[in-house]
Amino acid sequence: MADFYQNGIVTTLHNLTKRSTSELEAELTDFSKKRPLGLILPSLFSELEGEALPDIIHKIAQVPYLSEIVIGLDRASLEQYKHAIAFFGELPQHHRILWNDGPRLQALDAKLQSMGLAPTELGKGRNVWYCMGYVLASAKSESIALHDCDILTYDRDLLARLIYPVANPQFNYEFSKGFYSRFANGKLNGRVARLLVTPLIKSLKRVLGHNEYLDFMDSFRYSLSGEFSFRRDVLTDLRIPSDWGLEIGVLSEMHRNYASNRICQVDIADSYDHKHQDLSLEDDNAGLSKMSIDITKAFFRKLATQGYTINPETMRTIKATYYRIALDYIETYKNDAIINGLTLDIHTEEKSVEMFAKNIMQAGTQFLDNPMETPFIPAWNRVISAMPNVLDELKNAVEEDYQEFKETASLIK
Repeated sequence: MADFYQNGIVTTLHNLTKRSTSELEAELTDFSKKRPLGLILPSLFSELEGEALPDIIHKIAQVPYLSEIVIGLDRASLEQYKHAIAFFGELPQHHRILWNDGPRLQALDAKLQSMGLAPTELGKGRNVWYCMGYVLASAKSESIALHDCDILTYDRDLLARLIYPVANPQFNYEFSKGFYSRFANGKLNGRVARLLVTPLIKSLKRVLGHNEYLDFMDSFRYSLSGEFSFRRDVLTDLRIPSDWGLEIGVLSEMHRNYASNRICQVDIADSYDHKHQDLSLEDDNAGLSKMSIDITKAFFRKLATQGYTINPETMRTIKATYYRIALDYIETYKNDAIINGLTLDIHTEEKSVEMFAKNIMQAGTQFLDNPMETPFIPAWNRVISAMPNVLDELKNAVEEDYQEFKETASLIK
């Protein structure tokens, strides 16, 4: 049972009474008459063939309040795009698929690349950025939710609670972050959040001193969740990273652009399980190893913009402080797991902490060695300023793909 305790400097909306999904959806349907609601789904084609996404789409098809669903499709050939049109055809809501590997969107991307205005890395950040651009182009939704496509424990209640804070016209939130417990199959999960982000924030506070940004980040119960919602006007000035620092980068941007009373977090699920990344102890460019480096760099970038000096001596102190705090947390998590009848592999936990400590130094080195790096994708207002017709071109490319291939796609199913 969740509690009503408010920690930190952003509002926490709890799940105290377990309101029925039908009751929440009835309210959201009423809200949507004045404030149209949308959903972004960033997806890999491989997820269409997985266990989670077919179930997610079947459940979303029953949601009554969505005006628009925008699907970002990565790593898809033409035949796979046609399959995706048929696959998502189950949705009765208006929906469009951004075929990111298709010639039309690739041509637009090349044009933006030539102007230095496109994402420089493939991945979720790029996918989400183009989806956000399409939401601006379509102008069909005023409040939008975004969630991952690999959620094995998906329920319509998750979406309803996720979008509710920015859908209710009596609330003044511009942005809401979803949180949940991370355990499944008798094990405590969420290693990067538990063993990297939380102790890293604590160590940064101890070494650099308390500041509002770190207090803000420390307020989130699950800062790495891929589930958040926002008002459409948030999108124009949002600069997001294209790497694994996406979630931290989005929160950092919300701190830059909005007062904390316009931001909240909401309990969206009793438990949550999705695809797990490998630890990748031997490869800094894969799995949780790369994720930890990108996340740490996102923190260093933000703190540098606030005037903090990040040098080798500072990094060594942060790493040593982190290591001690993180090891102490392992004992805390072990006890939490035991009282809840869950298992926790202490050896794997300590190996993770050792790798994260090493990667804090690696992240710092990369940060210092490449001071001219531009890690953020440009905000859409800058792109529009440089290329005023970009949203029309984006919308037209998506529509032309759909109109050209929808007939042959219908033969697939």
